[in-house]
Amino acid sequence: MWSGPRNLSTAMMYAFGNRADCAIWDEPFYAPYLAASGADHPMKAETIAAHETDPVVVAQRCIDTIPGEKPHFYMKHMPHQMIAGFPLDWAAQCVNVHLIRHPARVIASYGAKTTHMTLPDIGYPQQAALYDRLGGVVIDSADIRADPEAMLRKLCAAINLDFDPAMLHWPAGPRAEDGIWASHWYNAVHQSTGFAGAEGDLPELAGEAAQLCHDAMPYYEKLAAVRL
Repeated sequence: MWSGPRNLSTAMMYAFGNRADCAIWDEPFYAPYLAASGADHPMKAETIAAHETDPVVVAQRCIDTIPGEKPHFYMKHMPHQMIAGFPLDWAAQCVNVHLIRHPARVIASYGAKTTHMTLPDIGYPQQAALYDRLGGVVIDSADIRADPEAMLRKLCAAINLDFDPAMLHWPAGPRAEDGIWASHWYNAVHQSTGFAGAEGDLPELAGEAAQLCHDAMPYYEKLAAVRL
């Protein structure tokens, strides 16, 4: 599952993680990205210390034995973490799904957690490029929140996976599979037990945020045109 930040990606990971037949992995390339890029993120030092930082090792684990000997492996990946030189050939052996969200919502949400963001930080160009390279299924977080069961059924059908009602709800609180960064980023999803309701009007943006949204829109619209 390829997704930019602040995009329902953790809730989707929890949904798949609540299936008995599915192991999950939370942003395996985050520590390699932080170590290689020099990006200044919250909990950077803790993330690098707690997780594997070699992208080659991580890539091999992506196609290695599934944890817990489960039949399915849900990996939550962020396109902006796949910087130049990181292996990507492993992804051709996977079912690739692209989770998208309107840039205005992403920018408003991400802005509440960080003081500065650029277009590459929110991953729209990288996600469009990954779709061009890997193909796959596109699903919009707004559609999921508007009707979680219908959209999860459509997604499961598209990837040849039986729908499991357990995907619609999960226990409140953190999961053992969370990355160490969860204490900073996952407050809302830790309080949830399922998908929130339909989203309201788009947030109003001004200044640099509005320009950033304008720059991201062509990439979002390209993927939204082929969404489930």
